[in-house]
Amino acid sequence: MRHRYSVLLFPLHVFFDFVCLNAAFAGAYWLKFGSLTGIAQPPYYSLWIVFNVVWAGIVLVAKPYVFPRQLFKAGPLLTKLIMLTMIHAAIVALFWILVKGYYFSRIQLLETYLLFVVLGGLFRVGGLLFLQSYRARGFNSRNYVVVGYGKLAETIRDFYTVHPEMGFHFRGFFDWQSPENQAHLQGDYTQLASFVAQRNIDCIYCCLPYVDNAQLKLIVDLAEQGNYQVKLLVDFRGFLTKGASVEYHDFLPVLNLSPQQMGDMRVAFFKRSFDIGFSFLVLLIGSPLFLILGVITRLTSPGPVIFRQKRVGRSGNTFTIYKFRSMHRDADQMQQHSTGSSDSRITAWGQVMRKTRIDELPQFLNVLQGEMSVVGPRPLAQYDVDVLMHDKPHEYYRILTLKPGITSIGQVKLGYAATTNELVERMNVDIEYLERISFRYDMWIIAQTLRVMVQGRGR
Repeated sequence: MRHRYSVLLFPLHVFFDFVCLNAAFAGAYWLKFGSLTGIAQPPYYSLWIVFNVVWAGIVLVAKPYVFPRQLFKAGPLLTKLIMLTMIHAAIVALFWILVKGYYFSRIQLLETYLLFVVLGGLFRVGGLLFLQSYRARGFNSRNYVVVGYGKLAETIRDFYTVHPEMGFHFRGFFDWQSPENQAHLQGDYTQLASFVAQRNIDCIYCCLPYVDNAQLKLIVDLAEQGNYQVKLLVDFRGFLTKGASVEYHDFLPVLNLSPQQMGDMRVAFFKRSFDIGFSFLVLLIGSPLFLILGVITRLTSPGPVIFRQKRVGRSGNTFTIYKFRSMHRDADQMQQHSTGSSDSRITAWGQVMRKTRIDELPQFLNVLQGEMSVVGPRPLAQYDVDVLMHDKPHEYYRILTLKPGITSIGQVKLGYAATTNELVERMNVDIEYLERISFRYDMWIIAQTLRVMVQGRGR
């Protein structure tokens, strides 16, 4: 591989990290003791040696300075620096315990690591900015070609076009010629090997499935002789947003397209733990309010206090949902779908409960029973499910991978869906939750729901 001075990055990185480490040790010593006269004498001389030996060992074992150009960014660089510093500190602390070095200043050690992170971070950010500018001007570059012409091939070319700081220079597309692609090609497969040798090509991107196995094998077999890298480019963009993951069966990589968000045991465990704790707390503290709401519901209109209805939950399983009744008795037998706040079946007290969302409070019983979650896509009645299965079956199947929730991002942004268009629109918004599921996002949705309740803006 033609590195064009990239071979110097590793020794320079090592050298400057040792400079930063020793400067930090000496600077912290000076800040603590006001001079450097004792730094080269016991006991700090031995500690100084240990600092350097430990860092050298970490460099040899962890090989922390190997970054592909695509990951040579401030975030990964600084993250790795902090991780290595923590490992270094742990090993030094172990040395401290073994030699019973309680005479070392804890303040000096803490200041050493703080100074090292600052100095090392400045060196990395400064070096990164310099290298990106250097590469953007055409130096330290990599030449690449793309084999297998199509939209995917144009995507990788466009990516490097808008990221000149990575230093990748496009040299052409290669494929078997056809009337549709011949105007875009640099050549065909018979011309590829000679072109790679003549133009000093560093990398060949092979776009699957445009490249057949025979051509791909030939390109890989000649890689060592031709001194180039081979990278496979597969368009997973339509799958990765659904939580795809790669599993390895021995040496064989297998792409798992099943949704992973709720399959993660940690996510599922913490989410369920929060649901149980939060629901129990609401039901315990809110029991006097529940009693008052039940009495008002019963006094303002004849009929049961609690409304029960079959809803479709996770994986298409049906369950009985509980709500404070906001409509007249047997209203669900008059017509199937509500027309929203203008629905004549809603009682006066029901309008108040819907605006403040307090009619949903009994659903915390559904949460405790494991049928619902506090946050998740709203559970739908069967007639709404039939509409979505007819209009948007693929999207609705994605919604079914999660437990339905008392509140959702769609409920916060759009509220009750009175028409088919609103139902589809709310489902599309709820898919955002599937993409971004996290504890922090749940807390944000709960906070927004409380704001809607206080402001009485529920629909």
